[in-house]
Amino acid sequence: MDKYGLIGYPLGHSFSMTFFNQKFESERIDAQYLNFEIENIKELKNVLRDNPELKGLNVTLPYKTQVIPYLDDIDEDARRIGAVNVIKFKKGMFGKKKLVGYNSDIIGFKQSIEPLLNQSHRKALILGTGGASRAIFQGLKQLGIGSTLVSRSPREFGITYDEITPKTMEQYTVIVNTTPVGMYPHVDECPDIPYDLLTPNHLLYDLLYNPDETLFMKKGEAKGAVVKNGLEMLLLQAFAAWNIWQQ
Repeated sequence: MDKYGLIGYPLGHSFSMTFFNQKFESERIDAQYLNFEIENIKELKNVLRDNPELKGLNVTLPYKTQVIPYLDDIDEDARRIGAVNVIKFKKGMFGKKKLVGYNSDIIGFKQSIEPLLNQSHRKALILGTGGASRAIFQGLKQLGIGSTLVSRSPREFGITYDEITPKTMEQYTVIVNTTPVGMYPHVDECPDIPYDLLTPNHLLYDLLYNPDETLFMKKGEAKGAVVKNGLEMLLLQAFAAWNIWQQ
């Protein structure tokens, strides 16, 4: 039986484990998906040693960057983003496994947001500067949209929330929230942007999907903006991971 799995810490409830095991069962695929909760990335070697049937892994926090030195190769998107969330096991020389890293977050995001884009969407504000923001930045760049990162404290590249002006809001008609602000149970919170300056030309995309409609999305909707949560991206990146493993 083939094995797939997820490495991260802590894992708790895993979307991936539920998704893939249901997929294997419904499609009668002889495989299982396991969670490998490891406290240190060095423990990856033990996971590989103890599970020779592994065909692929997903990678979640805090190891999306830390795992890279353990890989034999890395695909171009993952290299640009500086983060890996899918590892494919290939046959290398002399029967040795070759580990190749990919990023399916960028694939899921692009496929999810592209149908919502129109000619008025030329620039984007990306709220947050964590790991997810880098995949979003590259994804938007590939779709022809230039982005500016927004953070609470000043950084060399990007602006702070205080520096968002009416002109900024007029020019940057795509706003993507990559922060956890507004996630359950803190459903009465939202990123600190001037919502009164939103228009029907704006597109608000929230990577969060719990709750289904965040306060960020509700405030956008009230101004006629197009809004979307991150659930479809989550599903699409899982589909993309499976396609990578099957290639």
